[in-house]
Amino acid sequence: MPTPAERKALLFFSVVLVLGASNRAYRTLHSRSPGDSGARSALEAQIKAADSARRSGLRKPKREPKQKTTAKPAGPVDLDVASEKEIEALRHVGPTLARRIVADRDSFGPFGSMEGLRRVKGIGPSMVGKLDSIVTFSLVPRPTNTVISRPSELPKARRKPHRRDMRP
Repeated sequence: MPTPAERKALLFFSVVLVLGASNRAYRTLHSRSPGDSGARSALEAQIKAADSARRSGLRKPKREPKQKTTAKPAGPVDLDVASEKEIEALRHVGPTLARRIVADRDSFGPFGSMEGLRRVKGIGPSMVGKLDSIVTFSLVPRPTNTVISRPSELPKARRKPHRRDMRP
């Protein structure tokens, strides 16, 4: 809680602030200096030019949406050796999924089959069905007991009971 002296000081500063702001606003609105008239005439000229451009129909041309420039692959793509750009050229595969596929292959080895490909996040049963006819696998996959599952498929670690939970 402010003391009476602090209240007086706050009131004084707020009055000075309000008076200064109103003085500045009054000067800005009612000044007719030569600098202001030049700026006003330049602004009016810009407004006239913009209005005449609108009336004449001169507008910026609409931009065409970007189209993918990646070429469609001629035959099936071998996911065990394909580059990120080749994988991205596949239908239903975007840049993020292509990056994930290459990163998984580089980290854990070749896929070898569609089942191996399913370990990549974002590839589920429906995506496997879409990619089945347009991809192949040439390398030998890792043995099934060393395939790293998705983190969501790993069993949850059980929490150890805390000492305070074990009180009688």
